[in-house]
Amino acid sequence: MPETLLVTGASGQLGRSVVNHLLDTFKVPVSRIIATTRTPASLADLAARGVTVRAADFDDQASLPTAFAGADRALIISTNELAIQGKRRAQQVTAVAAARQAGVKHLLYTSLPNTEPGSPVLFAPDHYGTEQAIKATGIAYTIFRNGWYAENLFMALPQIMASGHWYTSAGDGRISYCARDDMAAAIAAGLNSGNGENKTYTLTGPQAYTVAEVATLVSEITGKPIEVVQLSDEALTEGMKAAGLPDAIARLLVSFDAAARAGDLGMVTDSVETLSGRKSTSLKQFLKANESVLAGYSNSRKIA
Repeated sequence: MPETLLVTGASGQLGRSVVNHLLDTFKVPVSRIIATTRTPASLADLAARGVTVRAADFDDQASLPTAFAGADRALIISTNELAIQGKRRAQQVTAVAAARQAGVKHLLYTSLPNTEPGSPVLFAPDHYGTEQAIKATGIAYTIFRNGWYAENLFMALPQIMASGHWYTSAGDGRISYCARDDMAAAIAAGLNSGNGENKTYTLTGPQAYTVAEVATLVSEITGKPIEVVQLSDEALTEGMKAAGLPDAIARLLVSFDAAARAGDLGMVTDSVETLSGRKSTSLKQFLKANESVLAGYSNSRKIA
């Protein structure tokens, strides 16, 4: 009997892309797809296509049994709760327990590379704790340890290109940037695979880059010179705070550079291609495809 597939966080960028790949790439019938979100109205377009849309709030435990009911395979997309340390883990563990109670036969989860204790990334314990909670259920599982989204560059590039300086503490550490849509295609394939084995995949781009190498690629495309300035973690944190970022956010962002420096974000695998059946987008291809966006950054006024 065909399995029913559930995606949480379906109104988010990754979740929506996963559902779209189930529908359009893998031609999964709408009758087999359940999309959950805190805001069902935001998925009206999917509901109009025949997808079952349900409310699910990981902070509202009472909403979850109904949300997961009837699902055979459930993808729990990690939440974006970062302000309160440990809250993300609590939300996700609550969802895991609800999925188990609802009779879900296979749990899938979007995690982070190298989540084990000792990771410099400040929210790595949330992912590690959720992974352990999933394994403790005894339910078959697939864990997708998602590498760094190429789209994350757009959080920093406006300021970098406006100033002409890229402040970092990553040193020569490498990051294997991967386009979000490539990851979504791989995750959708895994969700729809029917594979009942316990699997952990690390999803990455096809090559890892240092900050200096990324800066060179951006400069080649835009013609805008970028000077990479290496700082200590402490100096970078203080600089971010001086620019107006809250202390907690500054420390979180700097922890990403520390993880890159430690080699935790530079792994390169072929898991995206193996799962999705399509070639991964290189960082150069990604940046070239967003050339007009980069040009807008390049033409922006310097931010004081």
